[in-house]
Amino acid sequence: MMSPEALLLVASRFKVLAEPMRLQILQILKNGEASVNELTEAVASTQPNVSKHLRVLQDEELVARRQVGNNVFYRISDKTVFKLCDVVCGSLKNKFEEQAAIFA
Repeated sequence: MMSPEALLLVASRFKVLAEPMRLQILQILKNGEASVNELTEAVASTQPNVSKHLRVLQDEELVARRQVGNNVFYRISDKTVFKLCDVVCGSLKNKFEEQAAIFA
């Protein structure tokens, strides 16, 4: 059984991943490093909004940042996050396939 402290850490990670914009940013960064401007354009949002989400991802140590002059670049720092996404996506796929079979 997990300790209350460990459960808080797990809950914190799930809370960070519960935001669709953050998942979209992670999917983009899965292909490699990107600047804040590139991410802003890719997710069709504002720079302050994207920066806010990047800060949350960085605080959770899912992404790392690198500054070159006035440009800030982000990359994935914890690739295990994609294993979790794969498990959830696989589970959802199975669920939807089962539901589709009922209506076939």
